[in-house]
Amino acid sequence: MTYSTINLDIADQIATITLNRPERLNACSLDMADEISDALDRLEDARVLVITGAGRAFCSGADLAARRDRPVTGGQGSYIALTEKYNPMIVKLLRLNIPVITAVNGPAAGVGCSIGLVGDFVLAGKSGYFLQAFVNIGLVPDGGSTWMLPRLVGKARATQMMMLGEKIFGEQAEDWGLIYKCVADEALLEETKALATRLATGPTLAYATMRKNILTSLEHGLADTLQAEAEGQRIAGSSADAREGGIAFLQKRKAEFKGA
Repeated sequence: MTYSTINLDIADQIATITLNRPERLNACSLDMADEISDALDRLEDARVLVITGAGRAFCSGADLAARRDRPVTGGQGSYIALTEKYNPMIVKLLRLNIPVITAVNGPAAGVGCSIGLVGDFVLAGKSGYFLQAFVNIGLVPDGGSTWMLPRLVGKARATQMMMLGEKIFGEQAEDWGLIYKCVADEALLEETKALATRLATGPTLAYATMRKNILTSLEHGLADTLQAEAEGQRIAGSSADAREGGIAFLQKRKAEFKGA
């Protein structure tokens, strides 16, 4: 499939979506949101997804310039764009059945911040930063950021990010627990590839169930989470990977997971 705003590459069971509008710092247009959503349905045999940006940015946010071409503008236009395009894309990423790694190689602002933080593992270069830019133009955070940020860093820091609109660079983001790891800019892709390779050889079904159960725990209470864990363990425990893991443990060797 050929896209105009992203690239999709699948190799060695690692899918990579590259946001590819470098001339616009990979601003997320409505077309880009559509193409990301479409690409998520075309991951074939991939066992892990990597998302990064082309050029010197990850994603500078929604494409404000492109909004002028829409028949409905202003607040109502934003509402339509969010409910019909951006929000479904974020939900689809959160509910994907394989691990997601985001490699933040520059600014991740606005909805780009949400895309960057949707990963199970978020890696950022030292020059990469996360920015809730909405307040600077009189808007409110969207793209799921008011759901994600308090859960990631607590109410105080989430409020700081959203109301003060300050850049949170990679090292500070790691210190806050906002992201998995901050690395040197030149090491970002290498570190990302190493992690993706490790996940691609892991127990895919177990990973999918972990993602689902983590989301359940964030959306529901203890009783629902305990039930989801029990049901997940029933599914994972009946898998070929679980049998292989048990045999490998008894034989004192590394398990060779097939993703089934």
